[in-house]
Amino acid sequence: MTEPMSLEGYDLLVEEFKFLLEVEKPKTAEEKRVAAALGDRSENADYQAAKEKLRFIDKRLFYLDKMIKSANVIDPSLHPHVKVSFGSTVTIVNYDTDEEEKYTLCGVLESEIENGLISIHSPLARAMLGKEVGDDFKVKLPNGIKEYEIEAIEYINIFTLKKNIRTKKDFSFH
Repeated sequence: MTEPMSLEGYDLLVEEFKFLLEVEKPKTAEEKRVAAALGDRSENADYQAAKEKLRFIDKRLFYLDKMIKSANVIDPSLHPHVKVSFGSTVTIVNYDTDEEEKYTLCGVLESEIENGLISIHSPLARAMLGKEVGDDFKVKLPNGIKEYEIEAIEYINIFTLKKNIRTKKDFSFH
């Protein structure tokens, strides 16, 4: 099964994978080797910490590799966004409260609900897909059925919306 994601999201996954594989894993393996040379491994906290860190890195590499291989990279800037689709930023009006809400549909790994980035697989996103400005729709949410109207559809790059964009330094474990 493929997982939709933006080019920027895909690039971040590849960047983290390379950093862990080429920088962090060799550095940690060396820390483990140095600690092992100090003697009794069963009571050597540095050795145990490096061993655990390597285990975590290997698990993360496995996960990232799986995500990279299943990625369906989509460039939402190439789509007209006349209808709600992957990458659309959608302003909706809640009929119950008459309040505006704004969401951007993105991949699972890119979603940050606190920044209005919702997974394309979420119930709200699925209910909006294919809708146009002026369309209304209902969605079953945990707190009941809600009804909305599409007020606006536009494209805004999700990385201008993210508050916590990861950088290489975020991939390290210090």
